[in-house]
Amino acid sequence: MAQVHLSVRQLVEFLLQAGSIDSRFSGFDRAAEGARIHRRLQRAAGKGYDAEVYLKQEYTVEGVDYLIDGRADGIFTVDGLVTVDEIKTVTVPLEEIAEDIQPVHWAQGQVYAAIWARQQGLEEICVRLTYFQVDEEQIVRFSRRFTAIELDDFVQELLARYAPWAKRAQSWQDQRTESLLALRFPFAEYRGGQRAMAAGVYRTLRDGQRLLCQAPTGIGKTMSTLFPALKAMGEGCDGRIFYLTARTTARTAAESALARLRQSQPELRLKSITLTAKDKVCLLEKRECTPDACPYARGYYDRLRDALWQALDEDDFTRAKLEELARRFQLCPFEFGLDISLWCDVIVGDYNYLFDPVVNLKRFFEAGGDHLFLVDEAHNLPDRARDMHSAGLCKSEVFRCSKLLGKGRGKLKTALNRLNRAFIDLRHQCEGKPGRTFFSAPALTEFDRCVSRVTGPMEEWLEEHREGEAHDTMLDLYFELRQYLRVAEWYDGHFVTQVSAGGSEVRVWQLCLDPSAFVDASLAKGRGAVLFSATLSPAGYFKDILGCTGAKTAALPSPFDPARLGLFCAADVSTRYKDRQESLEPIARYLHAMAAGRKGNYMAFFPSYSYLSQVHETFCRLFPEVETLVQEAGMDEAAREAFLARFTPSEALLGFGVLGGVFGEGVDLVGQRLIGAAIVGVGLPQVGPRQEMLRHYFDQTRGGGFDYAYRFPGFNKVLQAAGRVIRTADDKGVVLLIDDRFAAAGYRQLFPAHWRHCRYLHAPKELEGQLAAFWGADEQSAE
Repeated sequence: MAQVHLSVRQLVEFLLQAGSIDSRFSGFDRAAEGARIHRRLQRAAGKGYDAEVYLKQEYTVEGVDYLIDGRADGIFTVDGLVTVDEIKTVTVPLEEIAEDIQPVHWAQGQVYAAIWARQQGLEEICVRLTYFQVDEEQIVRFSRRFTAIELDDFVQELLARYAPWAKRAQSWQDQRTESLLALRFPFAEYRGGQRAMAAGVYRTLRDGQRLLCQAPTGIGKTMSTLFPALKAMGEGCDGRIFYLTARTTARTAAESALARLRQSQPELRLKSITLTAKDKVCLLEKRECTPDACPYARGYYDRLRDALWQALDEDDFTRAKLEELARRFQLCPFEFGLDISLWCDVIVGDYNYLFDPVVNLKRFFEAGGDHLFLVDEAHNLPDRARDMHSAGLCKSEVFRCSKLLGKGRGKLKTALNRLNRAFIDLRHQCEGKPGRTFFSAPALTEFDRCVSRVTGPMEEWLEEHREGEAHDTMLDLYFELRQYLRVAEWYDGHFVTQVSAGGSEVRVWQLCLDPSAFVDASLAKGRGAVLFSATLSPAGYFKDILGCTGAKTAALPSPFDPARLGLFCAADVSTRYKDRQESLEPIARYLHAMAAGRKGNYMAFFPSYSYLSQVHETFCRLFPEVETLVQEAGMDEAAREAFLARFTPSEALLGFGVLGGVFGEGVDLVGQRLIGAAIVGVGLPQVGPRQEMLRHYFDQTRGGGFDYAYRFPGFNKVLQAAGRVIRTADDKGVVLLIDDRFAAAGYRQLFPAHWRHCRYLHAPKELEGQLAAFWGADEQSAE
């Protein structure tokens, strides 16, 4: 049996944690705050206090070989007696901090003390619990003396209790490895390019490297990454496979691929789980993670171990399965999913489970590991990573919370008023600035200090006022303040602060301009990573912005016959802002020529709702007989589904949508549901202060500001929209690029290989002739 590696914290929390989930104020960046306080207390301890002492010890209990390790917060000696210090930050009121407030804390200290006593040959040793009350910044300490024999017996008893779990995990791992070694590709043959992609993914993960792979639609990216990752796991990788996505549709594709593998080989032994956001999976009408409000949180840890033992008889933990188990065992489905994930081989979920510094799965990543990362739709990751490392605050929300407190001069009221005045000072600085906006590369340290003085009093208020609208409003602001302070901790040359005023409102944003270092650090928590998408062009840009400068790259050819894609460019139309009024009628006539080429469904994508509306109005005036459908701003899920449902094979419809919006990527309209798409413009993000700041930053750091801020992100939106047309080898369709810039060398060099046959046109009549030949060839072959 292989050695079982457990951290001290993992061991004691799994076996000894009891009671309820209560996330009123815990969990939001508490680890980072605790680390700061740890360092502060450790420095204050002075000479002779050894901080962050790494300890490890091997044990054999009931036939199981263990390696137990972790970092003791501090070790020091007074009057010949060695003491192991365990530091904990708490928010409970000072008077409620008792010696036995949390037995898990003592257990952690006892395990560290047992290891140190054994290794140093000590007969006696002391364990001290140091509690730091964060609001009042008061320290409470408790000490207990143990013999080395007592401590060793305590550890032995813990490991004996864990032994059934260790044996079950090892038995499963043996079965899994044996089945993965015998795993076969689940289809009779590979698609074009699929074998090459799978081989590249396998070598990358086996060798602990990174790969950026551009794989056009039709290759079967999901199976081309999961299958070789599973083979790598079976051949010696001890970590998990994390399949990370930006959209629910991609998570569904991963579940389908895993189901196909199980169906094709029933002997496959593999546990997988799909993690869903807490708000979506909550079983209550309104999520409130407190034992008073939620029966699934109340007594959670008391029921967890028995429920987990039974649940592990399952292999496929989809959202539906987790909800079923949560109801059966009366456990929070979100937390139960996280606890089950520790026993799973494949974890499917959103990007934030790895890349978000607040919600990433610290239970896996605190100490790194042999994990394999598969990052789907990686073209979305730069913007998502920027958002994860940015934060903003609004004056109106601060003022509203201050008003909710009524009259008086309490600590929270005083702190909020001070922060409100800081906003007003910034509003004065906006006067006279273009757009009443200014940027600051240095952090706004005085403003940040005002923010930091609000959170402590706000926690006290929230503890005393647990219900009502005021509580909910205050809690929302509390989390925003915490997010802002977290970003302030990391603020450096990769960031800039934007301050904008409008009327009485003031908004302050800490913006992450360059997320590359953060993405790199996240990917370094595993053994290897494959980042893939149909649109990762140019490769050098994505390698740089995603912190993968040393990664390998691959650009696979399309598996589809290029002759089945009619690619045309209206090179006589300018969609630049200054030319838009003159472009309305030419664009409308090109769209009509495209839709008249063959009866069917088409989409036209525009850079903005305003431009879309103008062209749509012109089109309907010129061609009222053509049925159209328009994407509206802020469509909910039901409205989006209704929009897509209109695209049936029997329809003849021209849809108007926004480039980079919900219909511009991740939509799969196969066959006759969509036979053509027009892309109006080159997809440049809207010019504004923030985008210009990005351009300035990358001009200074890379010498390519326009490309990084505008051209490359825009062209990837173009590629995504064009990719809606040909979804299978049987599809045939048209893509019409409407902008003269597509004919320029700077854009043509960005074209993928399967776009080399693009034809450049200078009038709608030319398009009519080209389409007659394109669709006519189909009719002739049918005869």
